[in-house]
Amino acid sequence: MIGKLTGKLLEKYPPQVLLDVAGVGYEIDVPMSTFFVLPHAGEAVSLYTHFVVREDAQLLFGFASRAERETFRQLIKVTGIGPKIALAVLSGMDADELAGAVEREDAGRLAKVPGIGKKTAERLVLELRGKLAGTTKLQAHSGLFAPASISARDDVGNALLALGYSEKEAAAAVKLLPEDVGVNDGIRLALKSLAKG
Repeated sequence: MIGKLTGKLLEKYPPQVLLDVAGVGYEIDVPMSTFFVLPHAGEAVSLYTHFVVREDAQLLFGFASRAERETFRQLIKVTGIGPKIALAVLSGMDADELAGAVEREDAGRLAKVPGIGKKTAERLVLELRGKLAGTTKLQAHSGLFAPASISARDDVGNALLALGYSEKEAAAAVKLLPEDVGVNDGIRLALKSLAKG
């Protein structure tokens, strides 16, 4: 129903953004892979979207590329994978990394994502094999991010909690970050350190 939105980025609170489109504010959940490439608040942005209507909620998910949205759509077709887990998967690895892990049958890499156990990782490999070909890697955008703020470390911690990590895991990852890290780089570094652990 809603396939793409273009407007002014009003707020960024991982994993959610608020997008003003012709005076209407849309709350959109995005994976960290998309969050990393967003411009500063107040700038224009376009997001490919996936709209979910449930009995108790209407949810809008946004993606920086068609390939990322298609990967999300393939993920939610897998038995036992809902939108929140699909976002967590795309936050832990981009679409190309996921496709590579599936093709290599690397269930161990998938099991490192919060909310994905060994059996779910094996199911992902089984059900997604051959369905993720043709994804394109997101382009990195340098110089688009705001400088570090006093609360950058808190924002990183909150983003990790929203992705399903425990308070202990989030605190440990945030503790390892450089003092002057920005929110976007901090989330990226924290996710990498958690994936290794």
